This record gives sequence, C-alpha cells and structure tokens, in this order.
Amino acid sequence: MSHRSSLHIALSVAALALIAGLAPAQAQADTQPPMRPGFHSGSVITGFGPVATVEGREPLPANATFSVAFDVAEAAKPGAINRTLESAARFINMHAEAGVPRDAVRVAVVVHGPASFDLTNAGAYARKHDGATNANLAAIAALIDNGVEIHLCGQSAAGQGIARSDLAPGVRMQLSAMTAHALLQQQGYTLNPF
Repeated sequence: MSHRSSLHIALSVAALALIAGLAPAQAQADTQPPMRPGFHSGSVITGFGPVATVEGREPLPANATFSVAFDVAEAAKPGAINRTLESAARFINMHAEAGVPRDAVRVAVVVHGPASFDLTNAGAYARKHDGATNANLAAIAALIDNGVEIHLCGQSAAGQGIARSDLAPGVRMQLSAMTAHALLQQQGYTLNPF
C-alpha cells in the first residue's frame, strides 16, 4: 500500500470519527425547536423559554410581584415539548430580563386531560407513545429546579391509567385540576390565559 493510499484512508477514518462525534450533539439540537428570530435564551432557565427584548415598553412597578398559574390541557406532539411548559419558562425568563427579582415571581403549572402524559417518566411516556422520548422531562426538571410547582390532575391521571410511580420526579399529584387551581388562588395565584 502506498503512502498516499495510507494517508487517504487515515483522513477518511478521521473524517468519519469527527462526523460520528458530532451526531449526538446534532441529535440533541434537533429535539429543541429552532429559536424564533429576535428571541434569545433566558438568563434563569437557559434551555427553555426563549425571550425577546422589548424596547420602549411600559416600565414595571418597582415592587411588582407575580404569582401566576398556567393551565395545560393540550398535549404536545409525541417527542415535542409542551408549549405551556415553554411559556412558564418564558414567563420567568422575561421577567428576570425586565429586572424583576427572581423571588418576586412564583409560577405553578396545572396539567390535566390529554396533556397528562407529558408529565410522565420516560418509561410511561414511551409505553403510551410507541417508544417516543419524552422531550418534556428536561423542561420539567428545569422548571422544578427553579421553584415552579407542577401539579397533575388526579382525576385525569385515574382516567388515563397514570399511577403516581409513572410521574416525572417532582410532579405533584392533586385530587383534581379544579382543586389545584382553587388552592393556588387561595395562595394568591392568578390564572394566566396564555
């Protein structure tokens, strides 16, 4: 074998190794939706909830506090992140960018109906969705790590055969979504309609 052939083979092997090394990173990038033009990653929850800087906006009161509950009934497509989990992360990120102290923003997410399986662990989700990966797990963990309460309607869970052991870590099983919202309202949370 000539020196030139050996060099060609070595370069080919190196190129394949480089491509193979990039494949997992690309696969991970493909699970995240592309960021919309004008948006950037937030400073609190960096992997989810991109925000846009709004120039010329009305100033927020210096003493503003937010206690907001998000209601989720619509499931994400299998393998995709639930839009409302993204919205909860965006709510935290955009208020941090606007200068609101993190301890002045409380967020809760109440999930029921078809969206219930979005809160399940990898095994339960895969059984429900023909082996699909639950893209919501990283978002759930990031939200919980940042103080977000995530509640699942127990009535929806019972109706869909979801056991407590099927839930992602940190998800709270409630008697019902109605109960969760009533309790959150008693704690000063308002329902965000978006």
